[in-house]
Amino acid sequence: MTLALHGGTPVRRTPWPSWPPPATKEQRELLLEVLDSGAWGATSGTKVNEFTEAFARSVGAPYGVSVVNGTVALFLALRALGVGRDDEVIVPAYTFVASATAVVLAGARPVIADITPDTLHLDPDAVGPLIGPRTKAIMPVHLAGAPADVEALRQYGVPIVEDAAQAHGARWHGRPVGTAGDAACFSFQSSKAMTAGEGGLIVTADEEVYRRLWAFHNVGRRLDGGWYEHPDVGWNLRMTEFQAAVLLPQLATLDEQVATRQRAVAFLGQHLDILPEPEGTTRSSHHLALLRYGANCSKADFVEAMTAEGVPLDLGYRSLSREAALSAYTELKPCPVAEAAEDSIVWIRQSLLMADEEALADIVTAVDKVERAFKSR
Repeated sequence: MTLALHGGTPVRRTPWPSWPPPATKEQRELLLEVLDSGAWGATSGTKVNEFTEAFARSVGAPYGVSVVNGTVALFLALRALGVGRDDEVIVPAYTFVASATAVVLAGARPVIADITPDTLHLDPDAVGPLIGPRTKAIMPVHLAGAPADVEALRQYGVPIVEDAAQAHGARWHGRPVGTAGDAACFSFQSSKAMTAGEGGLIVTADEEVYRRLWAFHNVGRRLDGGWYEHPDVGWNLRMTEFQAAVLLPQLATLDEQVATRQRAVAFLGQHLDILPEPEGTTRSSHHLALLRYGANCSKADFVEAMTAEGVPLDLGYRSLSREAALSAYTELKPCPVAEAAEDSIVWIRQSLLMADEEALADIVTAVDKVERAFKSR
């Protein structure tokens, strides 16, 4: 069978579901309500507070602060926990670069730790040797929407900031992701399970941490202080009322969308080498399905061939241990497991996971076709 890349017939010509999904009637109505109100900022409107409180309740956290994006959320969480100049924060090697650059933004040094080979999450055993007198936080990442083992990291007695950018609606031993650490950060960037194009939110159960978060994101004001009273140094990092209007209705559809992706990953897992959920996962949000491919070719060649077959896959992350730009801020040491994952793991993105079973079967067919073609070379 000739690959589409070489002139053959593609497995699939039909478009995949769009992401974000088409705007709903409720989103349009809320956006117009905000537009007509003239109260477009969080300090004058009501939608940001309404969304923040509803989202925090949905993960079982008493406090939340909505901000401009997920990177800023991580930065503010670190600052609220006292991380600053010359401190160190341990981050996993297989994650988006913002997990590390948020540490840099806080004035601290990211220390890159390797991951577990089965789940690609931060390896608690790799963290231990990296703990030192300057370690002020650990940042586990709930990769692909699957919960990281935050409890295993508690043994080190260091504050924990959960990077939950991909984990809206995920649960660990029945408990919503976002309540096991000292603070947890979610993203509403365009690709995420809930999105307003950009946006972020921090949840915490610690009232003092919440007060610091609120001050930092609101130019140093106090919750009960005056408008021109700035007892702390802070920044204007507030979410807009328009973003909140787009996000509010998505709380009602999140569970159904997660269930759709769960069914998709279960189907794909019957036929392909999809990485398993970590032990203890009650529900993964399945922002991605992580596929270990078996073709006798480079990852780039495999993705190119799959895309030509009408199944666009993603190359996925580079290991942070190979990101040269970070060398100005930390010592880059080999992380063999993360580097192996960089070379062997591809992503099936969220939009594909929202497709029906017939479309999912096309993914399986295309993988089989491409792998057979490269194995026969």
